[in-house]
Amino acid sequence: MDLRFDDRVVVVTGAGQGLGRSHALEYARRGARVVVNDLGGSTKGDGSSTSVAQGVVDEIRAMGGDAAANTDSVEHGDKIIQTAMDHFGRVDVVVNNAGILRDASFAKMTDEDWDLIYRVHLLGSYKVTRAAWPYMRDAVFGRIIMTTSVAGIYGNFGQANYAAAKLGLFGLAQTLSIEGASKNILVNTVGPTAGSRLTATVLPKEVTEALKPEYVTPTVILLTHESSTTTGKLFEVGGGWVSQTRWEQTQGVFFQDEFTAEELLGRWDDATSFENSRHGATLAESKSGIKERMGQDVALAPQ
Repeated sequence: MDLRFDDRVVVVTGAGQGLGRSHALEYARRGARVVVNDLGGSTKGDGSSTSVAQGVVDEIRAMGGDAAANTDSVEHGDKIIQTAMDHFGRVDVVVNNAGILRDASFAKMTDEDWDLIYRVHLLGSYKVTRAAWPYMRDAVFGRIIMTTSVAGIYGNFGQANYAAAKLGLFGLAQTLSIEGASKNILVNTVGPTAGSRLTATVLPKEVTEALKPEYVTPTVILLTHESSTTTGKLFEVGGGWVSQTRWEQTQGVFFQDEFTAEELLGRWDDATSFENSRHGATLAESKSGIKERMGQDVALAPQ
């Protein structure tokens, strides 16, 4: 079956280069009308240029597709979504891809480094998604991708700001997948490893050249197609490899009464052993170890 996007409108942020450009071009090849958003700034978030987004729009039109350029910052997500409404009258898919880097060790990181990364990655994705949300709810259809990073999942030296924002995107996606389910709005998170002007700052040249952005795009296409039923999942993708990642819990230990740190120390090996581990997919499942010991009917508030 061909995964077509005829009559669908797709918004891709940061679509002027790298991953975003690859996504935008592939959506257009599959019949989608595409809003190509890109501020046209540097990898550190400085400057702007209208030519970056327009260049991809020109490519799409040259292949016979339909696209519109938007050069607003993702902090003004309402303007990006308004471009979709003004040109095409709807929005079906949002791929939150825009990103910058401000790498520095935590000891040397400035407030500006922290704030700008937050504003582009987490706040920007929120702003774009929040603006599209009412239209998707009204249409009872929506597909949303959050772009996280392995730095967010596992941590990486010199990227505390980036990692915090990127893992925050996964938390946002998890909640939106729950809230959007009844309206057929599916939300997933992709953690790409791809050669781009961002990863060129942290990966050797030969590695970035081998990790084509086009190896990431098929996963994004599949997850956002109307036939997809997958939501609330996290995928690590890159270099021709596609993998779903999930949380894992140990069986843990349980104390009937109040206990001390010393008593916990005595059972620490059991508490931290992943033998017969659990893979809770929901908040309720994550509390299953407690509920089994306190009674299945116990309602546990999130902490």
